[in-house]
Amino acid sequence: MNILIKKTLISLTVLPGVVALVFVMFQGFGDPTRLIVGQTGDKKTMDNIRKDLYLDQPKWKQFFLYLNDVSPIAFHSREDIKKKDLKGFFIGGETTLALKIPYLRKSYQTKKDTTTVLMEALPATIVLAFTAMIFACIVGIFLGILAAINKDTLIDTTAIVGSIAGISAPSFFIAIIVAYIFGYILQPYTGLHITGSLYEIDEVTGERFLALKNLILPAFTLGIRPMAIIAQLTRSSMLDVLQQDFVRTAYAKGLSKNTVIYKHALRNALNPVVTAITGWFAELLAGSFFVEYIFGWKGLGKITVNALEKLDYPVVMGSVLLSAIIFILINILADFIYMFIDPRIND
Repeated sequence: MNILIKKTLISLTVLPGVVALVFVMFQGFGDPTRLIVGQTGDKKTMDNIRKDLYLDQPKWKQFFLYLNDVSPIAFHSREDIKKKDLKGFFIGGETTLALKIPYLRKSYQTKKDTTTVLMEALPATIVLAFTAMIFACIVGIFLGILAAINKDTLIDTTAIVGSIAGISAPSFFIAIIVAYIFGYILQPYTGLHITGSLYEIDEVTGERFLALKNLILPAFTLGIRPMAIIAQLTRSSMLDVLQQDFVRTAYAKGLSKNTVIYKHALRNALNPVVTAITGWFAELLAGSFFVEYIFGWKGLGKITVNALEKLDYPVVMGSVLLSAIIFILINILADFIYMFIDPRIND
């Protein structure tokens, strides 16, 4: 448990560095005022916006003001709390100590709170990532076991070649091929479309309905690379475990092949696989940007790419910070899982 606490604290120290990097990349240079007011904005309006967004302050002060906004523990004036509509607990008079939901500022384009924009998109990304990871785990572990118990056969060779191809191909390239073949050429047979999101609007009634079939192509595409890695890791780990003494002992006791493989060998081979699963799940949640964009999936990735196109920096900055938090939380979750799978980690 002490090791887990140390890892958690170390992981949390990454966030200030991410905040600094995000600020320097997207607000450290240039003035986004023109993006907000458009080409017709007058000087007075622009000056008021610069003051409202602290853009009239030195860069070092802008950074600390941004850090104060995104930090869950910060100091804010009563006027600031009201103007930004901050949510949380506030202690003090005119200047308060705040324990609050991080304030990611407002979108330049929609004028909506960035947190609201991200939270509206996040569920679709979570559904997509979960589906892709379930597909990758089931198929990848099955192929890995199949290849291991049929070592040096055609099945093993095919699984290895397929895994290498899956790892090598970039996700955006696979997305284009899958969308073209299954969403365009074979569309009359598959009934699938190139683009579509989790929810769609009925053109006649105007009602919002769940469209799970739109999940198939992006989830399949997103799951190919982690599936290939999981298959290779499962095969390698299973081959190592199947040579251990306890496996030979299990066979000597008269246990069936399926019992030895699935009850004894597989559990001991899962550690590196869990590492891959948790790592790739974090990446799928935070890195499905271009797959979502290509398939028109209205998730975190698509709104981030759209925001980049429109130079909507608060949304992009908020998305990067949210992605970093997702990585940290999933890595902490992975450590908990390791503790249950392998108790020796507690030692």
